[in-house]
Order: sequence, then structure tokens, then C-alpha cells
Amino acid sequence: MKIKVLLAACLPLVLTSSPAHADYTMRADVSAFVEEISARNQIDTAPLYAALSRANHNPRVIELITPPTTRGARSWRRYRSRFLDRLHIDAGLQAWAQYEDTLRRAEKEYGVPPEIVLAILGVETIYGRNTGNFETLSALATLAFDYPPRAELFRGELEALFLLAREQKRDPASFTGSYAGALGWPQFLPSSVRRFAVDFDGDGHIDFDRDGIDAIGSIAHYLREYGWMADAPVAIRARLEPRTDPAPLIDAGVEPGLNPARLAEAGVHSLTGGLPDADATLIDLETPDEETEYWLGYRNFYVITRYNRSNFYAMAVFQLARALRDGHDGFAMPVATAQKPAGAKPRAKSRKQVRSTRAKPSRATRKPARRRK
Repeated sequence: MKIKVLLAACLPLVLTSSPAHADYTMRADVSAFVEEISARNQIDTAPLYAALSRANHNPRVIELITPPTTRGARSWRRYRSRFLDRLHIDAGLQAWAQYEDTLRRAEKEYGVPPEIVLAILGVETIYGRNTGNFETLSALATLAFDYPPRAELFRGELEALFLLAREQKRDPASFTGSYAGALGWPQFLPSSVRRFAVDFDGDGHIDFDRDGIDAIGSIAHYLREYGWMADAPVAIRARLEPRTDPAPLIDAGVEPGLNPARLAEAGVHSLTGGLPDADATLIDLETPDEETEYWLGYRNFYVITRYNRSNFYAMAVFQLARALRDGHDGFAMPVATAQKPAGAKPRAKSRKQVRSTRAKPSRATRKPARRRK
């Protein structure tokens, strides 16, 4: 209650403050935060105050995280085109060649296929090319103390950053990443680094900045911890009968809960006719002035949404993963459709072919809050 009162008292100052406002450590709400996490984690307050005295309010962070006052129409085609392009596919195949042994080891240990791990890296940072250049300490302090709508979340991440810095023996101000505090190749928030990151190259520390080895192992570990099922479907394209009302099926939620019998009764089928013997969720991918695409998402699709709670995101990961798998296995795939042309013959398979754990499009197939589309 005391913290809430202090926050309310400081709110007018927060909303009217300029980028050059006073040192964070001079604020009562910040002092309350420091004392609280110091007691909870047995950390001396002095280094916490010292770090926060160097944190700067960043108005660009607030600008980027604030939802637009008027939203444009959602477009699956537009969203998809950002990731299903030659850059993401070609760079992904290069990353696969570079990290093939690491990807194979991650699949063996965690059950997550290479293409899914790579697709997440591709969507998040283009395989480490764009990890963000925001100072994480200042970004999280700005969001924790100057962005009331999500202050609780980002105070937790700021606390996690201090704990991570202590564990890694780093200066809290030495981390850089996205405007929302996500770090390195996999864009883990500090709490996720502490919970899911693994030292996959065995050098004694977690490194998400120099190369992809720890990131690959950590993403595979993350997905496994959220329930990834090896050799299980992710998603398949759905066909709805004219009589089908998709609304109640979509409203059933993102977590799979529709069994094959209920789907068939509602008039939902796969394009190939058969359905996997597993619960699914009905996904609608809307594009203005086009027919809505309907897909059935299975448990592994839901797991991908735990990385980013968006059906658009998870489907972009899935389709990029299919494109990478087909490219790796030697199939020609037009970027515009992300599928092999009907009747196309495969090229010779690569010498380093890894057995696919994903079914081809003719069979049941199967890669970060909030649910967004």
C-alpha cells in the first residue's frame, strides 16, 4: 500500500517531467523499489542506487512502447511479408550451415527441430544482425518508473537485470538490447535469461552477444520447458464449410481445446481431409479485402505463442521454419507463397541433410504479456 501511495504521489511529476528530469535516485518511488528488492534478494542498496543514478530517462522508449491511438487494419499478408523474404531465408540457410552441429545437438537434447529455432532467431533479430542498441538499464528504468500502464512488469524485469548482473559479474549498465529490455540474439528479457538461458557452448557463462550457440540452446530449452512435443504437429491449413460459424471456435481461446470430433461437427476440416488426433485451436489470419486464412494450431503452435503472444508471430515463425527446412533439404520454394509449387520436383538433397521432424504440407505439420495478431 505504501508503494502505491508513493507512486500516486509521484505520478503528476512523472507525467510532466522532461527527458532531463532529476536523478532517479531522488524519487521516493525509486527509493521504495530499491529498499524492497534489496531486502528480498539480500543485495546491498549502495550498488543499486549507484546504478540507478546513471540511468537516464529515454523518451524514445516510451514512444515506441505506447500503442497508437488509432490502429490500422490488421493484415496477415503485410505482416508475413516482413519475414518470408529472401533476406530471412537466405541468411537463415547460412546460419544453418554455420551452426548445423549446434542445431543438431539442441534437437537431440530438447526435441526442438533446427528450423523452428532458426525461425525464431530470424524473426527476432535476423540471426543476430539486429539485437538493438538501447541501454537496457535506462530502458527498463524508464518503463518501470515512467510508464504506469506496465510499470509492474518492467519493475520485475529491472529487478531481474540487477540479479542477472550480479550473477554474471557485470555492470548493470553494460547490457544493451531492444527498447523493451530484450537481450541479444534470442531477445530474452532479463527474467527469461535467468530462467531459461543455458551455457550451450560450455565456456562457463551465457553469451547472447557474440554468436548464436548459447542462443540456440536457450531457445530450444525455452520451448521444451513450455511443453514442446517432438515430432508433433504445429499447424495445418483449415477448410471451413459454408455453414461454419468460426467465431465461437476462435473465442474458445489460443490454447488447444477443440478435439477432432468437435471440429468435424462444426464443419472444420484440413485441406487434405484428415485431422491429427490431437486438440487444436482455430486461428484466423485476416488481410483486408481478402478472404481470411483459417488454420488449426496444435500444442506446439501454442508453445511458440509463449515466446510472443501473437498468432501472427507464431505463424510467421512456422512458415519461415518451413521455408528454411525446404531450402535446407534442397527444394525450390518461391518466397511469395512459402510453399513448393504444385508438381515441382525436388533438387538433389544437401550432403548435410538432417532428417526433418516436420511433416510436409500434404500431411499434418507443426516458431515473443499480450496476445497480439
